[in-house]
Amino acid sequence: MREIGTHASHVISPSRGRSSAPSRFEWRVVDIPRDVTRSEVHAMVNEQVEYGRWELKRSQILVGGARRVWLRRRVMRVVRTDAA
Repeated sequence: MREIGTHASHVISPSRGRSSAPSRFEWRVVDIPRDVTRSEVHAMVNEQVEYGRWELKRSQILVGGARRVWLRRRVMRVVRTDAA
């Protein structure tokens, strides 16, 4: 697990559930506890979008006030062109 922002309680999992076929997108699911303010969540997601090239795909408010956001970014597959 890695931490984002000033709160050590953010839980980031790059994938959920079983693995699927290779995708054109990389996914990151972020669980944010209820004690993090809306402006702090906005700043954290905005930072990921601006500097990490992620885009916000979905957000959800869970029972009890916690939030879950799904971020995605396009996977760049590079094919080697030299004969080495």
